[in-house]
Amino acid sequence: MTETKLMENEQNLNQNDFYQIVLGRRSVKRYDPSVKITRKEMAEILEEATRAPSSVNMQPWRFVVIETPEGKAKLAPLARFNQDQVETSSAMIAVFGDMNSVEYAEDIYSRQVELGYMPQEVKDQLLAAFKPAYENMPERDMRDVVLIDSGLVCMQLMLVARAHGYDTNPIGGYEKDEIAEAFGLDKDRYVPVMLISIGKAASEGYPSYRLPVETVSSWV
Repeated sequence: MTETKLMENEQNLNQNDFYQIVLGRRSVKRYDPSVKITRKEMAEILEEATRAPSSVNMQPWRFVVIETPEGKAKLAPLARFNQDQVETSSAMIAVFGDMNSVEYAEDIYSRQVELGYMPQEVKDQLLAAFKPAYENMPERDMRDVVLIDSGLVCMQLMLVARAHGYDTNPIGGYEKDEIAEAFGLDKDRYVPVMLISIGKAASEGYPSYRLPVETVSSWV
């Protein structure tokens, strides 16, 4: 999708009720299996989701869209108690965090310059400041970074999906130690973050209670 198209989509967002998208979101377990999201629209959903922020814009999220019967058959034994979502969803999106996302630093920042988002000297300063730190960061610390950043894109993906008229369910209960290799990824590089089912709800999801703000917040 071009930058122009993305800007047009951003301008059209006022056609959606933001509060209905946020407050009406539900975790849906069963979908209408006859509804299939086209690859073109799924790509749009993913591209809009990747407008989420990330540390130094390294965008460490990686997606495996599992939509074919063969792909779902491979996922099913790894999905534990989430078989309804696997079977009925339009797709299951496996989200991973790339531990070596810094490999894309030069490409990302060069495009920033080409698009006029930053001058060359700022690019050079920023890369010199953070790239060595990223390349030498302890594995535990890098894991924290990619999990936080990828968590941001997951939430944005679910809201974008709802704006497109679809429902989702974030899933953390699956065989995380097996899923990367099952889909041809290096398990040492790609950290499993979440499974997200997506499709058209077969029935409306249940509302759920939230703790009051005064319980979860403090002011100092």
